[in-house]
Amino acid sequence: MNIWHHATPSSESYNPLVSIEQHRQTAPASVRCFVLTISDTRTASDDVSGDAIAALLTGGGHVVHGRAVVKDDPAAVAGAVRAHASDAQVVITTGGTGITSRDSTYEAITGLLDKRLDGFGELFRALSYAEIGSAAMLSRACAGTMGRTAIFALPGSENAVRLAMTKLILPEIGHVVRELER
Repeated sequence: MNIWHHATPSSESYNPLVSIEQHRQTAPASVRCFVLTISDTRTASDDVSGDAIAALLTGGGHVVHGRAVVKDDPAAVAGAVRAHASDAQVVITTGGTGITSRDSTYEAITGLLDKRLDGFGELFRALSYAEIGSAAMLSRACAGTMGRTAIFALPGSENAVRLAMTKLILPEIGHVVRELER
C-alpha cells in the first residue's frame, strides 16, 4: 500500500509525485531570505559559510534580504531570528549546531518554533553520513516554522552548508514558503 494514498482516498490513480510537482509549480520562484551566522570567532569579512548560503540563494533566484553575525549566545540568536523573521520568508542560520559547551543554536531555534520539520535534520544527517561517516550524528541541524517564516539551522562548516543548501533547502524552499502562505 502506498503510504501517501491516504491523502486522496477516492482516487485509485493518485500519484504523490504528481501532487508534489504541482505544488512546486505553484510555489514562488523567488523567496526573500535572511542569513544569520552564529559564531564567537567569525566576522562579516571571513564568514565563508554565510557567503556560501547567500551565493547559493542568489544563484537560485532568491533574494538575500539581509545578513548578520551574532555571538553564540541563545538570547542573541533568538533575538536576531525574531527581529528578522518578520521581514523574511526564510531565515537560514549557520553555526552553533554542534555539542560543545558554546553550541546553543539548537536550543535557541527550537525554542522559537511553532512547528518542527524533523525530516530536515534526519535527511541532513543521512546525507552527511554518506560524506563524513558516523561523525554526522554530532550535528543538531534542525528546521521548522515560526509563524509564516521557515527557519533552517545549519552547521558552521562550509561543506555542510553547501550540502544542506543544494540537496535539501534549494529544491524545496519555494514549496515550503507556498505551504506556509496557505
